[in-house]
Amino acid sequence: MGLLTLGRPLNWEETKEYASLIREHGIEQFIHIHNKLKDRRNDCLKWGDEVEFLMVHFDHENKRVQLALRSHEILSTLMKPQDQNPADCVTLWHPEYADYMIEATPGKPYGHLPVHFNMVEANMRLRRQQGQQLLGKDEYVLSTSNFPRNGCPEFTWPTHKPTPSTSASASIFFPDEVIFPNHPRFKTLTRNIRLRRQSNVAIHLPIFIDKNTPRPFIEDLSIYDHDGNSHESTAIEDHIYLDAMGLGMGCCCLQVTFQAQSIDEARFLYDQLTPLTPIMLALGASSPIWRGYLADIDCRWNVLCAMVDDRTPEERGLEPLKNERFRLPKSRYSSIDCYISPDSAIYNDIEVVQDADAFHKLTEHGIDHILAQHIAHLFVRDSVALFEEQLHQDDTQDTDHFENINSTNWQSMRFKPPPSNSDIGWRVEFRPTELQMTDFENAALVTFIVLLTRAIMTYNLNLLIPISNVDENMQSAQHRDAVLHQRFHFRKCLSTMKTPDTPCMASVQQSAFQENECEHRLMTINEIINGSNEFVGLLKIIQDYLSNIEVDADTRCTINQYLNLISKRAAGTLMTNAAWMRYFVTNHPAYKHDSVVNDEITYDLLWKMKRISIDEEECPKVLPRMSSKTTLDISAAVEKENNELEVKRSLMNQHNHHE
Repeated sequence: MGLLTLGRPLNWEETKEYASLIREHGIEQFIHIHNKLKDRRNDCLKWGDEVEFLMVHFDHENKRVQLALRSHEILSTLMKPQDQNPADCVTLWHPEYADYMIEATPGKPYGHLPVHFNMVEANMRLRRQQGQQLLGKDEYVLSTSNFPRNGCPEFTWPTHKPTPSTSASASIFFPDEVIFPNHPRFKTLTRNIRLRRQSNVAIHLPIFIDKNTPRPFIEDLSIYDHDGNSHESTAIEDHIYLDAMGLGMGCCCLQVTFQAQSIDEARFLYDQLTPLTPIMLALGASSPIWRGYLADIDCRWNVLCAMVDDRTPEERGLEPLKNERFRLPKSRYSSIDCYISPDSAIYNDIEVVQDADAFHKLTEHGIDHILAQHIAHLFVRDSVALFEEQLHQDDTQDTDHFENINSTNWQSMRFKPPPSNSDIGWRVEFRPTELQMTDFENAALVTFIVLLTRAIMTYNLNLLIPISNVDENMQSAQHRDAVLHQRFHFRKCLSTMKTPDTPCMASVQQSAFQENECEHRLMTINEIINGSNEFVGLLKIIQDYLSNIEVDADTRCTINQYLNLISKRAAGTLMTNAAWMRYFVTNHPAYKHDSVVNDEITYDLLWKMKRISIDEEECPKVLPRMSSKTTLDISAAVEKENNELEVKRSLMNQHNHHE
């Protein structure tokens, strides 16, 4: 969720008074970090995943499932080991936006050894088990991006009613009691985003039109009349209405963070991973049901963008600029607007709104124009959560003002400078992927993206396409069954002048490298992942990479199963979670083909997902038969790998001595 500062939260009127101060000192803090650490080199390659779980309560007698508001009770227990002895923790826990969410990461980042890929699923499974063992009867930990009836009447356990006239979100669907209560940041963000915007956040999602869906479909919102006000004007024909930050930030996701060897490598990774963000969004689609209705979308991304959109009417272009500084084309939750490496600048083809004073100050202190543009672009935003105790900081020691802005630009990629006085290096965060119902699937998506970064860096590949095409792809990725029916802009030739001339890379270098031969074209997900007569396919590149490194048999077995899942999902022979959920609903005996996903259907859907997630039931439409070798204990494999490396060094030294 970002920076979790303690203290007295400021209201919006107080917060906006300090907007310029936060921006000014945030820029100073970044300049200090950059100039102090820009020459830092040779950090170890490290990476780790982040999983956000839902907690639910099943009422078997009434065939109903509700979100369990338990985070405030169990997180203190989950976090106790890391508070007492963080160096020895296998897992780390963090609060998230809603009281039904718990977020967890590995206790230590994974490293460069291939055997670390064999730990990912086992660690995810352990996290699920640790959360589960603290829950009560009929309560379960689930991993899926969106609870199908979030925002429906009595969707939580215990139940609460919205109070739109007094609540932080002013929502007719989402009560304040659902927001995590043990940290003021979450409710403060909710209220301040709405007040800055000068209206409720809002989005209208296209409903899935089935044979019995009323035409036109116009929802009766009178059942949500908690304050005596009519909300009929908010209903739009053939759309589902959402109106609360919690209906977006209450979704769960799967994220991966990489530590690079240097700032230059971090910038390179940020750029090369950007074209992959919509591809992974489509492959991981898992959000087809919103507020009890089947929607004609499969992903959460645009919902998140709308639910934290704090732009004023002037910034959205609805009114002439008078009091605001800029017209802003996107929400602060969005796909990125620019690449950040000098070599990538030619692909920055959309407007990058930026704070001119910040840009001038950054370049004046030796920061190149491309990176300065990125930071100045982030700093067109105001802070939306401030704490009184953190207003005055030492810009040479603290980074909270910079992180205040950086961590509330919720973009598809995030560039993360080293924390102050830390041994952590320059990092990038890959943020778009939806959460899957099983640890196997989540581990497969993580492993695929990490292996692809290794191959990109090893072979000096280039995946860049114009940013405008990435934006277009992000919209295509959210369409219903995008994996099967959408086409995406993708680079035709990935080789560069620095790509090694080796037999295993011959298929990547389909012709001698010429820049004009390497532009993009529209491809299906199947072509991008599995290849075609005209394109090598990302899986082929990964398999070539794996063939040229030492991988133990158990790890290779596990990796191959993950890549098999990715291949079959891209080909359409296995369903995405979203497609399977839609299939389950439309074939349920209680479904009336009217787009409504009622309590009984939701109960049966989530109970089946619960059983699948803990291997009590198979799901051949989504998952292949699994027998991965994943394990938490890799000590034997690490020792074997270290011994083999030592033998190789010894042989190399002998060879050099004889020469």
